[in-house]
Amino acid sequence: MRSMTMRARVRALALGAAALALPAAPARAAASSDGTLSVGAGETYLLSATTRLTALSIAEGGTLAVPDGYSLTMTVDGVETGSVLTATLATATTLAPGSYEGDIVLTVAEQNTATFANVTFPIRQALYVGAAGVVTARSALSAVTGGLVTASGASEVAIVSNGEAFNGVYVAGGGAYALRGSEIAFTGNGRCDFIGDGTAVVGTGAGTTLVLDGVTITNKGVVRSGVVAADGSALLVKNSTVRCLNGVLPADYVPAGGANMLVVPWRLGISGNVRATNLLGANTTATYLSSTVESETWGAFSVDSTSNSKATAVNCRIANLGDEGYGTFADGNVVERLLGCEIDAGTYATIIGASNATVHYGDSTAEAVAALDAELALGLSDAELAALPAQGTRIASRGFGVLWHGAGTLRIDGSTALTTRHTVFLVKAVRATITVDGSQGARITPGDGVVLQLMETDNPGSLNGVYTEPTDDPVRDAGFDVTAVHDADTTASFTAIAVRGDFYNARRSGQNLALAFDGSTVEGVLSASVSRHAVGSIGSAEYTELGHVTNTVQPVVNNGVLVTLTGGSTWTVTGTSYLSALTLDADSAVTAPDGSAVTMTVDGTPTPVAPGGTYTGAITLTV
Repeated sequence: MRSMTMRARVRALALGAAALALPAAPARAAASSDGTLSVGAGETYLLSATTRLTALSIAEGGTLAVPDGYSLTMTVDGVETGSVLTATLATATTLAPGSYEGDIVLTVAEQNTATFANVTFPIRQALYVGAAGVVTARSALSAVTGGLVTASGASEVAIVSNGEAFNGVYVAGGGAYALRGSEIAFTGNGRCDFIGDGTAVVGTGAGTTLVLDGVTITNKGVVRSGVVAADGSALLVKNSTVRCLNGVLPADYVPAGGANMLVVPWRLGISGNVRATNLLGANTTATYLSSTVESETWGAFSVDSTSNSKATAVNCRIANLGDEGYGTFADGNVVERLLGCEIDAGTYATIIGASNATVHYGDSTAEAVAALDAELALGLSDAELAALPAQGTRIASRGFGVLWHGAGTLRIDGSTALTTRHTVFLVKAVRATITVDGSQGARITPGDGVVLQLMETDNPGSLNGVYTEPTDDPVRDAGFDVTAVHDADTTASFTAIAVRGDFYNARRSGQNLALAFDGSTVEGVLSASVSRHAVGSIGSAEYTELGHVTNTVQPVVNNGVLVTLTGGSTWTVTGTSYLSALTLDADSAVTAPDGSAVTMTVDGTPTPVAPGGTYTGAITLTV
């Protein structure tokens, strides 16, 4: 951490009668005259007011308590320390037994509470900001060192914690605050990232606005997130770095959901215990510009349990530092835009987790950024807008590209380059709507040769569940039309692009895959199939097998494949493909690789593939 210009605990800028500073002579709650306090085994010592000491001793079984409705925070030489959760899934903290020496401040602050999943959490923070500015009665100001703190913002400050479940800056209740040129470093576990308990910076509540500019956050701990925006707040992060590393889970922790979710659900096929950022609640906006967001595993740029919200990253680096995790997560009715970004993902570039989520990969053109500035009321200056270089999005995944865990929409355009080790588009028994526009140079490259995989869900549905691979043959549903596009079907359209790779529909029950190519070339197998995992059953121990399947092409049962070629498109068939519908305009063609020929049968009858033709039924294309 860089040195501050002052080691003063808080150098405040007086605003009228309000100056934000730790009192020079706080009440001592009957501490000894030499500034020391000792709490013996079995003793409970009640602190009624903020207390400054030079030495503190707490024996095993001794307790420092505060009145109901208050919280206790200790800093030693400006570092929040000593706080531990009273049990693995407790919400309250206590001070750990031990001996402490130095400039000790025991802050007795009015409690700040937040509720999630019917569990109420008492949240402690260095700075609490409300509608009127910093609320000193709810703040542990001794945890803020260096720099300048005012009612509207803080600059060049540091907040360091090695205790548990402590927050840095918490802005709520319609407050407006800006944190600039500052550093936050937390080591130790948080408690619940759905409400930001243990998070470096939180903005929450309708009308709340929070700006981070030139801020560095480095956290290490279970659910010790960097930034959380929630419940209608507006967050803007510029020129900042957020890095969060996994912590050590309590030995007795049993994976759970809701308020007790300390690890990512293994049913997503990943592991980890901290998300770097999170957007939550209704009508929330979070915008990141020219910033770096990194998580070790689990997730970097997360949107969870939201509605009518907007998450945006422009010219940002979003990365998993370990071998697993996702770059971004889009859950609920959210618009997630990634323009000019670099995404380095462990397992998935993006997970679409619920219906109505929309994700866009594109370029950070001046026009696009100016439109975002106006739409999101970012208030960027002309100089800031001019300083943002126009660039394309570059995505590299050591696993898959985009996973549809829930229904949603993906658009790829501009000069976006999406490269994966495994399947690019992995759709698990939900509706996916995919649009890829290559007219500005966008391209997709699957490392394993599979562009799109539509398959049964292998999610066992519960923490202790086990997915078992079906071994019987699917039964034809006579009432399902495999030649038509239904609302629940997966559709993918490609414009002005060259695509190389295979497309499979391995659904057992009624869901079609509709593929449209306009002014494009596609080289590969486009077919109905049956998919198989390498193992017959998957539980938590086999979580890395999720999504990894091999395909055997077979005639359509309830899994129609509908292919449309327009605008002079060409499909080069590289292997036997089973379709239910094929349409091509007069300028398009179906061909085979050089030296080979393609033949087609429709309902068993040999049929030439003629330009301008439309064919439906049991279609087989053979090279």
